[in-house]
Amino acid sequence: MPKFAVIDCGTNTFHLLIAQPKPEGGFTTVYRERRFIKLAEDGIQRIGENAYQRALSALETYAQKINEYQVAATRVSGTAALRTAENGPQFVAEVKAKTGLEIAIIPGKEEAQLIYEGVRQAIGPQEAPWMVMDIGGGSVEFIIVDQTGVKWFESFPVGVAVLYKKLHQTEPISSIEIEQTQLFLKSKLVELELALSRFPTHHLVGAAGTFDVIANILGTIKPTPHCDEVALDGFENLYQQIIAANQEERHAMADIPDDRADMIVVAMILVKLVLKIAKVEKLTVSRFSMKEGMLDRMLAEQEES
Repeated sequence: MPKFAVIDCGTNTFHLLIAQPKPEGGFTTVYRERRFIKLAEDGIQRIGENAYQRALSALETYAQKINEYQVAATRVSGTAALRTAENGPQFVAEVKAKTGLEIAIIPGKEEAQLIYEGVRQAIGPQEAPWMVMDIGGGSVEFIIVDQTGVKWFESFPVGVAVLYKKLHQTEPISSIEIEQTQLFLKSKLVELELALSRFPTHHLVGAAGTFDVIANILGTIKPTPHCDEVALDGFENLYQQIIAANQEERHAMADIPDDRADMIVVAMILVKLVLKIAKVEKLTVSRFSMKEGMLDRMLAEQEES
């Protein structure tokens, strides 16, 4: 059975997934790797020198792994930071020259659609409408779904790297900065509020990043092997604990990976706001996201060809 690879070049994290399709549908993971790159550590307008080298090094390693596993076909996608960075095209060209990997820079709406396709595999069929929220470094994607399919989706440029750089200046974060972050987010998420008034849903499905941390701490049951049900009554305590901590204290928290300790504060402010806007009654965390959506689409195309 041939192997296929997908690489998701996100603003904060680069993911590699190598998998083999199963005859009955779905896939078996052969190899996966995640590296925190933080492309936007110097701002989203330009990839800084250190981040540029980290990203290049990661993709050189990923290309070696793809060769090692004798992968039949590979797909590489770049998202928010590569969409906006002035030296993004230079990076794409250098990656192709050094590794042979071709990065396709995808628009936000395409990213949202791929995230939906990945999450759908993880959580299985749902009776009531649900909304996906995927928190990236450069952007946040929302997708509202019912039994007939996707009703609405949008990508907003309010990823955690953007929020952290713009709004989180003191440690621990000040009450003024919390308020500024909330006001900034409310102004940017007006379209989300309008969409929720047209397509109400009280079931939030969080994908990737901060939601993994929330699931690791507050997860109660696993409805499927690739998702977790989260105890919402524990969220406020966790929120207050993270908001009150300084960077050193967050790094010392066992359940927060070091690479997320800086940006998790603004991420929690964002999650809390969305829980309130959507009046969320049920929170599920999907362990699948964009890379699994990319793989699903790739395998479907292989079957058709």
